[in-house]
Amino acid sequence: MAMLNIVQEIAIYIDRFHNLDLFQQGWYQMKITMRWEDSEYVSVGTPARIVQYEASDIGSSSIYGAWRIDDIDNSFSTRPFQIKYARQDIHLCTMITFRFLLDRFEGLPTTAVIMKFELMYAPTVQNGSNLQAFLDASSCAIHEFRLPPKSLSGLHSYCPVYFDALHYVLVDITVHVSILRATSYHSALKVPSNFGINEAVVDQGYGMLNRELDDVVDVKDVIRTKALLTAHDILLEELLKLSKAIDLTIDISELVSKGNNVEFLNYVPRASQVASNVEVSVQGKPQNGLEGLNGALDFQNVEKLHSFSKSEMLDCFNSLGDQMLYLWNNFLKFHRDNKTKVLDFLRDAWAEDRKAEWSIWMLHSKVEMPHHYIKCESHGSSTKPKHRRVSSSLKVSDEPPQTAATRAELHRRSITQMRINNRSIQDMQVFGDPSRMPIVVVERVMNAPRRTISDNSYMKHIELMESHSLQTQFNSATVDNQLMSKVDAFTLKIVVFVHGFQGHHLDLQLVRNQWLLIDPNIEFLMSEANEDKTSGDLREMGQRLAQEVISFLKRRMDKASRSGHLGDIRISFVGHSIGNLIIRTTIADSIMEPYLGYLHTYVSLSGPHLGYLYNSSSTFNSGLWLLKRLTDIRCIHQLTFTDDPDIQKTFLYNLCKLKTLYHFKHIILVSSPQDGYVPYHSARIESCQAAVHDTSKRGRVFLEMLNNLLDQIRANSSQHRVFMRCDVNFDTAAFGKNFDSFIGRAAHVEFLESDIYARFIMWSFPQFFR
Repeated sequence: MAMLNIVQEIAIYIDRFHNLDLFQQGWYQMKITMRWEDSEYVSVGTPARIVQYEASDIGSSSIYGAWRIDDIDNSFSTRPFQIKYARQDIHLCTMITFRFLLDRFEGLPTTAVIMKFELMYAPTVQNGSNLQAFLDASSCAIHEFRLPPKSLSGLHSYCPVYFDALHYVLVDITVHVSILRATSYHSALKVPSNFGINEAVVDQGYGMLNRELDDVVDVKDVIRTKALLTAHDILLEELLKLSKAIDLTIDISELVSKGNNVEFLNYVPRASQVASNVEVSVQGKPQNGLEGLNGALDFQNVEKLHSFSKSEMLDCFNSLGDQMLYLWNNFLKFHRDNKTKVLDFLRDAWAEDRKAEWSIWMLHSKVEMPHHYIKCESHGSSTKPKHRRVSSSLKVSDEPPQTAATRAELHRRSITQMRINNRSIQDMQVFGDPSRMPIVVVERVMNAPRRTISDNSYMKHIELMESHSLQTQFNSATVDNQLMSKVDAFTLKIVVFVHGFQGHHLDLQLVRNQWLLIDPNIEFLMSEANEDKTSGDLREMGQRLAQEVISFLKRRMDKASRSGHLGDIRISFVGHSIGNLIIRTTIADSIMEPYLGYLHTYVSLSGPHLGYLYNSSSTFNSGLWLLKRLTDIRCIHQLTFTDDPDIQKTFLYNLCKLKTLYHFKHIILVSSPQDGYVPYHSARIESCQAAVHDTSKRGRVFLEMLNNLLDQIRANSSQHRVFMRCDVNFDTAAFGKNFDSFIGRAAHVEFLESDIYARFIMWSFPQFFR
């Protein structure tokens, strides 16, 4: 039986509970449990110590009662807090540590740990005790994370908790992991709840261990000593990294005295060197070459551990254990004194890692914007008509939607064979079943120079609109605003979300929430101007939205001007389905002209920019035909170019002539080949084979529209515009076999009911959303 035991310690710091989108007011509470991932063992992590940091909310009516440890399920629950309104902050500022005995492993853990965060809810009691009400609290949402075995040797990471779409919050949490020495051997898998780390307790087990020594060193003792050495190396390196990042010194000057076994320090000379070097650190700037530290271990010398007697091995283990306890306690003190700076650093590091972390589900490519005018096959050729079959000669497998879906499916199959074995915390909402996540194909379109003015250019009659200064909107001194320092300038960032046909103003709330997570300083407008009014004329919808946007913008500008200097304005739009045509109609409205120079990012989710010409879905086409025959929905006629006998007088044809996309700095078109409600080429603003082969007037009109839109997207030589097409391929197995899947509606609605694809896109390109 091995006598040198180690424990796994996992510290969770709960900083802030931010209510993004909780639908119910009431009392909430966070409950945390930990367990090994494998089902063979039922042992769980035991709460070991709790530290309540100073918090501004202590004593506030928003927080009630005290935190609680349940010895039955070994859970920790925060203090109950009351949620009264959206975007409310509750500062919990609590550090809880959990501990696992590692006697089931020979050395380092080989099984992952599952962290379970549970949101508890109880309604507010009007005439009664809030405490009694919360005793009846029930679980309303769960968010789990996986700590892979590689992370259990040592980790310091930000870990945002979101729960789910119906309980959208952000809990700022950091996780800190290390391996420590156990005070004595315990045959049970459970550590008592009052078990804590302090030197007096650590020293209690020495006498008993010394009495049981013999001359033979257990192999497990060597392995566990090496495990402790590995954790020592990682912890020291992470302390150094944090110290440098926030430019503050971590005082570990007593580390040498903790390594009280001279023979041990001779065998691991670099450990003592590290200790003496850090002793003279200056404001987080390490000296004597610590930047190049790869570890405190000399593994060739460590192998000499096998030649130790049990007494020598015990001295080495205890000496190293003292150092680890000293470093760990020093870190916890450092964290408490600098919790905000540590949190900010780890959150920034987490955000930087998202693109690499989620690249598993993303494919990237670059294509050139066409330099030339896209034309049909008969353009410029003999006027003699060509008798050829258009659609029947095209194989289904040659269609771009099918090609895109096939490419994504092949990548999905490769993910099922992939072994994801990294050191980062894994969000189980994403990593729970990696093969079920959407595949996002990102096509970065490299802008070509604008085409020269010619007979083929449909932009030649459109004059470039000069951006108008909004400073005239203010009554305050214009000169003072122009001379103000950039430090004092405030940027007003407004994002407008526009629903689609027969939609609701909250349809895009999941995308909005993701945007808020990236930039909590945005002001957002969930458009209601056209709710229950999407069966009419798109012109009227655009006018209503324009008036709503202008009114919202002026209110926010007045508020910003009263509170400080308004340095810049950024106006972004997000639309779903025909909401994108409403947005483009709004941009073309004359009352928006003074604000065009401030347009920033445009995100189109499955928008029919080129209408419903050449829609390949016969089922949907039949539905449209029936809808037009039985009802008088004006926008359906506009989408299908039947609002005027002359196709060149139709609404959508003339909308494409207006510069509705020209002023946006970033244009992101999100489409799906599985979407049967919007033609694939229309959502992506690209040509299709049917249009190129069509020699009729309809084919020429379609290509005119396409070229007009591409001309708007092409950047001037003085501009830098980002144009991306993001192809989202959902897991169709999750849709099931139903009528919505059959007609292609399921994928169209999935843009509203899922936010995973939005996470992948927005966190991979956060610069477009800040």
